[in-house]
Amino acid sequence: MERQDPGEASLKRKRPRSGKGWHMADEDDSEAAAAAEEARRARHLALLAEKPAADRGLEELVFGGVDEGGDLLRLLQSPSAQIDDVVSGSLLEQESDGSEAESEEEETCSSRKPAWVDEDDETEEIIDMTHRYRKNMMKSDTEKKVTKEKLQKRLQEQFQSAMGATPSWAQRSRKEKKTKNEEDSDDESDDDLLRKTGNFVTVSDSLPRGTLQMKNCLHANNECLSDTKLTTVQFHPSAQVVMTAGIDRTLSLFQVDGITNPKIQSIYLEDFPIYKACFSSDGEQLIATSVHNKLFYIYDMMGGKIIPVNHIRGLEEKIVRRFEVSPDGKFLLVSGSSGYLHLITMKTKEFVGSMKINGKIAASSFTPDGSKIYTHSAEGEVFIWDVKSRRCVNRFTDEGCLQGTSIAVSRNSQYVACGSSSGVVNVYTQDDCIRETSPKPLKALMNLVTSATSLSFNPTTEILAMASNKVDEAVKLVHIPSLTVFSNFPVFQRKQIYLANSMDFSPRSGYFSIANNKGKALLFRLKHYTDF
Repeated sequence: MERQDPGEASLKRKRPRSGKGWHMADEDDSEAAAAAEEARRARHLALLAEKPAADRGLEELVFGGVDEGGDLLRLLQSPSAQIDDVVSGSLLEQESDGSEAESEEEETCSSRKPAWVDEDDETEEIIDMTHRYRKNMMKSDTEKKVTKEKLQKRLQEQFQSAMGATPSWAQRSRKEKKTKNEEDSDDESDDDLLRKTGNFVTVSDSLPRGTLQMKNCLHANNECLSDTKLTTVQFHPSAQVVMTAGIDRTLSLFQVDGITNPKIQSIYLEDFPIYKACFSSDGEQLIATSVHNKLFYIYDMMGGKIIPVNHIRGLEEKIVRRFEVSPDGKFLLVSGSSGYLHLITMKTKEFVGSMKINGKIAASSFTPDGSKIYTHSAEGEVFIWDVKSRRCVNRFTDEGCLQGTSIAVSRNSQYVACGSSSGVVNVYTQDDCIRETSPKPLKALMNLVTSATSLSFNPTTEILAMASNKVDEAVKLVHIPSLTVFSNFPVFQRKQIYLANSMDFSPRSGYFSIANNKGKALLFRLKHYTDF
């Protein structure tokens, strides 16, 4: 039974009946209540004084300070107070358990149901199949619209039929899935993805074998197509420009952007069907020879002048067709008749000297430093010349070759490729070619069935382009590190290459061009390389 304060009982007995007296009684009651409150506060403070300082600090932190109007005893007695939440111990222990509380709160939030459900998400989306990108997936003319889910399933079936079966990475992800714990399976799949991505990043600098990522672009000479065959296509050594030349007596320059390829300039050489054209090493001049003429032209692009070179003292040749420009820009190598090679200075156009092989000259190529010349003869022999002394430093027979047709030296001076009339292309190391008299090829590439008339290494020595101008679509790109052919070039669904007369890579391998007998310079973007 609650004990009544004697002061409160006396006030109740003395309460008057009149209204005026009631007001006086109310004032007395409020004063008495205030006095009782002060008494309870004093008793509470006395109880707190007996507690340790750590307990008092903890209570003030959790329930608020007493001076701010918080009654600790009243709060503890209220049913809304959660006494179990008060943790005994130091404040550091409470802070250490904070991370667990946050994780529990995140799990609670993730298990909550969505606030609303959008009805549009549940409706099936209808896809128009008459669009030009989806027409080939229509199974009948009446099937003009299908659901999105059905279209996705059809795309999956089409992908699997093209791949031959379900990809291994898809099968692996299903096998690794754990039914007892979905979170563990998600973590494993994420780790597997990160592990694979890391591998891709590490090998992204080198060109992968198998398939070549490339895109067909607008023809390089689209603004000035030729009516007859093109004999030459070549990229400028430093500018984003490509040059084409052909039997139509025209030299044309185009800016390469892969979209419009605008024409820069065209030069018409009267009565001069162009057999071959080439940039000088500095890119400031163009040299062009004709099919049936001793005369050759030099076009000075900086001065805008066309310089005919009609007679060079010491050069006794009736026709000048095949030639090579040394990479150091010092010499012009002219392939003459009866096995003669002639060196001419690029600066003064003076005759320097001649070299002679046994038999007829099929093709020649400078080494990247311009110190040596490789010459492939029609009899299947390869001669290596020193430019300074003009002496033969080695000579060997191209293995299995009955008639040589082409030769190329890689830009890093590591490989030599020799083409033959049978279509076989032998790839040697240059060290073996210089040291040995019967070197063994690293590999004999037999992907061409007709004469290998053109060979070209890309600047990074990762691709060898080989072609024949005897049959249509006879172009192959070889992955040099593995010496295997890229399987996706050329694309045989539609004919576009025809007879390939000339090929070239851009200075940083971003583009590849082929000049064909239809007067077009085909242009392809090699996506592995980011620069021009």
